[in-house]
Amino acid sequence: MAKSFACRDIGIACGFKARAETRKELMEKISEHAKKAHNMRQMDDQTMSKVEAAIKEV
Repeated sequence: MAKSFACRDIGIACGFKARAETRKELMEKISEHAKKAHNMRQMDDQTMSKVEAAIKEV
């Protein structure tokens, strides 16, 4: 089952949404977006926990 994520689901005012077949692929998309759009070179543990909790099965 595919996975999805949206920045808004973790309280960030951003229109980014991503979808992928695997959690690994989705995390790669999220990480790349975080670097480019939010200048986050690395996610801290708190942000990573929020991201993990916001991933949905679609």
